[in-house]
Amino acid sequence: MEYKEVDHVEEVVLYNREIPLIPLRGLTVFPYMVLHFDVGRERSINALEEAMVNDQLIFLASQKEAEVNLPTSKDFYQIGTVSKIKQMLKLPGDTIRVLVEGISRGRIIKVLKEEPYFMVEIEEEHHQGEVQKNQDVIAYMRSVLEAFEQYIEVSNKISPEVLLSVAEIELPGRLADTIAANITLKQSQKQEILEAFNPKDRLEVLYKILLEEIQILEIEQKINSRVKKQINKVQKEYYLREQLKAIQKELGEDEGIVEEVDDFRQQLKKLKLPKEINEKVDREIHRLLKLSPASAETGVIRNYIDWVLNLPWNKETKDKLDLKESSAILDEDHYGLEKVKERILEYLAIRQLAKSMKGPILCLVGPPGVGKTSIAKSIARALNRKFVRMSLGGVRDEAEIRGHRRTYVGAIPGRIISAIRQVGSKNPVFLLDEIDKLASDFRGDPAAALLEVLDPEQNNSFTDHFLEVPFNLSKVMFVTTANSLDTIPRPLLDRMEVIRIAGYTEEEKYNIAERYLLPKQIKEHGLEEEQLNISEKAIRDIINNYTRESGVRNLERQIANVCRKTAKRIIEEKIGVVKINPNNLKKYLGNPIYRYEMANLKDEVGIVRGLAWTPVGGDTLSIEVTPMKGSGKLVLTGQMGDVMKESAKAGISYIRSRVEELKINEDFHNALDIHIHIPEGAIPKDGPSAGISMATAVISALTKIPVSKDVAMTGEITLRGRVLPIGGVKEKVLAARRAGIKTVLLPKANEKDMEDIPDNVKRNIKFVLVDHMDEVLEQALIRGE
Repeated sequence: MEYKEVDHVEEVVLYNREIPLIPLRGLTVFPYMVLHFDVGRERSINALEEAMVNDQLIFLASQKEAEVNLPTSKDFYQIGTVSKIKQMLKLPGDTIRVLVEGISRGRIIKVLKEEPYFMVEIEEEHHQGEVQKNQDVIAYMRSVLEAFEQYIEVSNKISPEVLLSVAEIELPGRLADTIAANITLKQSQKQEILEAFNPKDRLEVLYKILLEEIQILEIEQKINSRVKKQINKVQKEYYLREQLKAIQKELGEDEGIVEEVDDFRQQLKKLKLPKEINEKVDREIHRLLKLSPASAETGVIRNYIDWVLNLPWNKETKDKLDLKESSAILDEDHYGLEKVKERILEYLAIRQLAKSMKGPILCLVGPPGVGKTSIAKSIARALNRKFVRMSLGGVRDEAEIRGHRRTYVGAIPGRIISAIRQVGSKNPVFLLDEIDKLASDFRGDPAAALLEVLDPEQNNSFTDHFLEVPFNLSKVMFVTTANSLDTIPRPLLDRMEVIRIAGYTEEEKYNIAERYLLPKQIKEHGLEEEQLNISEKAIRDIINNYTRESGVRNLERQIANVCRKTAKRIIEEKIGVVKINPNNLKKYLGNPIYRYEMANLKDEVGIVRGLAWTPVGGDTLSIEVTPMKGSGKLVLTGQMGDVMKESAKAGISYIRSRVEELKINEDFHNALDIHIHIPEGAIPKDGPSAGISMATAVISALTKIPVSKDVAMTGEITLRGRVLPIGGVKEKVLAARRAGIKTVLLPKANEKDMEDIPDNVKRNIKFVLVDHMDEVLEQALIRGE
């Protein structure tokens, strides 16, 4: 094509005008361009109305981010297009469709106002006619037209007639704008062209962009051509493969999948599975032979056969039945936990006598940090079994346990079968961690799915939905862990042997720190044992003054803190040994967090120290009572549960029935409001343990007799004043020990639980077993002589 040669360029001058503005989203308008767009934003509609009232001119500027719904002056470009509104059409939904024609470029000098519409002062481009011949501009115009012609040929998206009309344009600025309006560009590229006020600069920018776009389009064409060839090649290969299969079948040489099927059958023969399972797998292998290799079902069947054949149907590790060696391993790994160790040794002893005994299902219940998870690893080591762990915290989908049925795309077995295959043994120690944190929703109830897994009478034929054949789990030793039994469904709990692990005493914590935690942290921090010398008293101070927990997790963190600061001192001060004692411990850990002393600083009226059980161990409760003039209201605060509220009301009724013996005004329930409060009100509390504590605090407040600061108590109260038994005695006693309590009042019926309390705790605390509130008051109240 021949292009018309021009010997002139337009001359551009600038002048100022005030004009309403509309920010455009994802749209750029060029001069000489006619297009329509929809306006829906209130400020934009107001700008249109203002423009129509005056000279129908509007300034259109593109937004920098199309997602901004309420733009400010910083959200749109400073250069845009002065446009003439040609037509307006109201659409349903308060939207206006506008037809505009671009007239000239403009640059925003100042935003005059933003409400109720944008009004700006702009510097507008104005054409003054033609000037003398410019060879550079002519050369750019020719190059741009040639590039535009090549772009049309490559893209196949623009009509050739457009090129003819464009070639007739003699003004270089208008030529660049018209071409830019007809090609597909990014908004940033369009804005770059729009911001070029000088026609020669505009042509140069457009020419570079056209060359880049042509190069990209040519690469796209090559890619499309290559993909098309590959598709044709795949179709051709499929056709030839089908022909080859037909020829092989005629010749009796059908070897496509035969070798794989033969390999599967040999593996199946070696496994010696039960007849029922063997027949099912054999049928699946036979189906695989019949199906086309290209069939989607072929992959599903192959995956199924692979899973079944790779399960440890007959593989198991040999138990180490030496009781002495196993006992030594358990003692080496854990200090204390005598009940757990005894139960494992009992199992080993019975295994020597009864070779086919089913694996026990133990549930270790206790506060965090007491070693429930780690003891399962020690059990596996003591038995010489493989260990596998599955965390149940937050598991909601039943398919996590039983697997997906093969009808679903991407179906896989459940995590029980997956773990058994991974470990390669049918008798591992299988840890189901955090069983009390199972959840359920519309995907099923995983706790119900675990019933079959954890039932010794059923798990010898556990059927996964994916496998659809029974697998024997009876030789697996299941160990579960939980912080609390309250959230475990009763049917599931019934299938497990519960072993409670209470918190550790100070002596036990010291031994654990000395034997396990300190050497471990010294090694992890890159220290040598001789570089850190920490005294026994310093370790005990860490236990008493910097941690208050049932387990040893925070104790380990504090020891790690000491090791970090030790490492820093060794590097900075170039010293060989760091010695830590009670005198310099504060330098490493800061001020003590807890005070290991009397729970109350003095004997006070209406304040009693109660003992409570929580999922994270025992704790002490400070119960405060204040009587006030009123009308007999009972006010209960401190996030008490229903059981505690009932205990408080029962205590008040007991007091009213004994006003004469207690020397209390018999009309107190009408003349006084009694406020019972348990501090730390943000923490919910419930249970029957605080019955006698609340009653004692009320009696103390009404009689003005102080309660001994050395005494803590736990027990439920009846209307007749009897003291009923409670649970969690060991945890509560350890909490009393941590709080510095010297005397603990326990229900008489809990005498049997005294066996679980360590001897060193018994030596430091006086225990009084009470059967009636009279005995409680005799021990707790400090009466005058």
